[in-house]
Amino acid sequence: MSESVSEAEIAGIPGTAERPEPPAESHAAPEPADAPAAPAPLDLPRTPTGDAAVDARLERLADADHLATDGHVEVYEDVHRGLREALTALDARPGPPAPPRPYESRS
Repeated sequence: MSESVSEAEIAGIPGTAERPEPPAESHAAPEPADAPAAPAPLDLPRTPTGDAAVDARLERLADADHLATDGHVEVYEDVHRGLREALTALDARPGPPAPPRPYESRS
């Protein structure tokens, strides 16, 4: 035969009234100790150059602040490409004519 015992009767038994409740099971997996930190901005100052195209490319570097390391390459390559294009455009612009050289012989 089975006899049922009420919780009130168990509470009256010494050493049973203050049993701690088992901890609730957490369904979230613990983070490994060697997990990489989340991306964080470096907040490095960017001094304006005065050239709008170059300044826009330098501001694009801030996009890397919010990406994981493997995403930095795409941003850096894009910025590098844009800076090379800006330098190439400087070479293509016609500048002022060169001053005459005073010591050249005229034929």
